[in-house]
Amino acid sequence: MITFFLLGWLVMLLLGMPVAFSLGVVSFAFLWAQGSSMTSMPQRMFAALDSFPLLAVPTFILAGEVMNSGGLTRRIVEFSRVLVGHITGGLGHVNVLANVIVSGISGSALAEAAGVGSVMIKAMRDDGFPAPFSGALTAAASIIGPLIPPSIPFVIYAVMASASAGRLLLAGFAPGILTAIALMGYVYWVSKKRGYPKRPRATWKEMWTATRSAFLALLTPFIIIYGIVGGVFTPTEAAAITVVYALFISIFIYRDLPWRELPAVFRAAARTTAIVGIIISAANLLSYMLTRERIPQILTETLLGISTNPWVVLALVNVLLLLLGCVMDGMAIMILTVPVLLPVMQQLGIDPIHFGVVLVMNLMIGLLTPPFGMALFVVAKVGDIPFEQLARAIWPFIWPLIVVLLICTYFPALVLALPNAVLGK
Repeated sequence: MITFFLLGWLVMLLLGMPVAFSLGVVSFAFLWAQGSSMTSMPQRMFAALDSFPLLAVPTFILAGEVMNSGGLTRRIVEFSRVLVGHITGGLGHVNVLANVIVSGISGSALAEAAGVGSVMIKAMRDDGFPAPFSGALTAAASIIGPLIPPSIPFVIYAVMASASAGRLLLAGFAPGILTAIALMGYVYWVSKKRGYPKRPRATWKEMWTATRSAFLALLTPFIIIYGIVGGVFTPTEAAAITVVYALFISIFIYRDLPWRELPAVFRAAARTTAIVGIIISAANLLSYMLTRERIPQILTETLLGISTNPWVVLALVNVLLLLLGCVMDGMAIMILTVPVLLPVMQQLGIDPIHFGVVLVMNLMIGLLTPPFGMALFVVAKVGDIPFEQLARAIWPFIWPLIVVLLICTYFPALVLALPNAVLGK
């Protein structure tokens, strides 16, 4: 019976119904058919949001909106240009480095795709890069955002898996840096092969000017990371401090964010937060539905029936998540798979932190895979690039990302080294 309802959910998603509403409809219908009390449903939905770590989500979303509207992104891009613009591939490397730095502020791939893309795609096109290549690189580099802390997906996974948000955020460092290196290596190779341009090496004066202009923006990631690692504040408190700091320098120092634009910034953040919140609350019903029907136990027995080797099971999970990423939203995948797959990982002795990193990396690659890659839609809109051209151009960028995913999957010590060193085993 549950199979019928899950198929109904997938059909509603493919027909374009919002994730939250499709989750709610299927869950309510199933529980009603099972004779459950309808009065308990709203209580379960509210309980899903009654979590202190989840307070980090709206504040990091707001930080991303302030960053894009307050001039922080533009200054970080200029700073990146004077550092790496002279390397073969020029602005391609600037694009990647800017995403690495911005990732320490926003925690959202789509926010980075919009913010960095609004500056970099036009600059790369004007410099002689093809529009599809520029857009595809922008989309691929944007997934660094949720890997290097802060990270909205890691916070949500931590809540769902009852895992340490601090350890997850630290565990994302190595995958984020490896992703940046892989993309910059690919950009260098392609640029050498196709003769893409590079910028003249910046003078000391230009470097000083760009550094001075971006200094306060560059401090933001260090404040967040030092505060979390040093135990000064929790990831949730770090999110609030980021918003206050970004607002202060945007309004009073840079003066790129007029008071009259603040309502629009808050409305945009509130709209995104509401979408995430209602998805999480509706997903709690689905999780309850799956648990009630013993789906996690059934899947555990099925996977272990194929193999009890954790590396084989991780390979199967990677394939499953990558395929789901082509046709489903990342949040929906997380909601569907975490309650089901986490017990399997625990039974096999796989660290929940390691699994969380592998899961989020798969979801980030899913943002790039047609036909439902959300980062592609954002970049197509921001860069005015036909979606079909962008969808074709993104595939060469997928392969370096899969290599990084495999490295992080089969070398867990690489992922866990930093959280173990800082917070202990």
